[in-house]
Amino acid sequence: PDRDAHRLAAYRYVLLGEVHDNAEGHRRRLAALTEAIEAGWRPAIAMEQFDRERQADLDRARRERPGDVDHLIAQAGAAGWEWSLYRPVIALALRHDLPLIAANLSRDDARGVMRGGAVFSAAERERLGLERPLPPDLAAAQTAVLDDSHCGHFPRAMLPGMLNAQAARDAVMAAALREHAAHGVVLLAGNGHVREDIGVPRWLGAKPAEVLTVAYLEAAGPHEAGAYDHVVLVPPVQRPDPCGAMHQTPR
Repeated sequence: PDRDAHRLAAYRYVLLGEVHDNAEGHRRRLAALTEAIEAGWRPAIAMEQFDRERQADLDRARRERPGDVDHLIAQAGAAGWEWSLYRPVIALALRHDLPLIAANLSRDDARGVMRGGAVFSAAERERLGLERPLPPDLAAAQTAVLDDSHCGHFPRAMLPGMLNAQAARDAVMAAALREHAAHGVVLLAGNGHVREDIGVPRWLGAKPAEVLTVAYLEAAGPHEAGAYDHVVLVPPVQRPDPCGAMHQTPR
């Protein structure tokens, strides 16, 4: 996929994944984007890292200090992200005056969805495609991913709410992409959101030929088979084993 960066412009929707804290994955993704943009492609850049209600803050920060990445992040960025990894791609967007789109559902709204709160109006639920129960195949696949990511110990009582919250995030990001697809749009998001079977593509309503999905993975797990158009494998980041404590035998 890195060698085929010029092909990105052939798609209306380009979804580029990430392992959030993997710097090499960010570097490889940035290189592909930079090559395509410097060749003349001018897509909008939608980012999971900016919550949708911060769009006005993002736009105002650009007007106040054009080209100032740190000011933009300070005014519109959500807490909890390692922003040093995103500075280069934001700088790329500002340098070429590309639209930057705050695409994500906020953590507060996601929690509201989990609790069954009325986060969306009836009209918005219909616009997002959330007015019906989740399709069984999507719920089953997402359940497997959640269980795997929680070392087989995901609390079953929380499952319906979590499934609804994940679907709401993906549907909201899909809606943001549709609104900015006229000249092409890129989504930068975690690999799970880029998956064709359970992620944002599921909610886009686009023709398959219009969508390109690229995952930047540290390893191709059992759930990833066929889930992306392309996979770029990157060296893993050393982290503590998240399942280690759960698998230790009590003394």
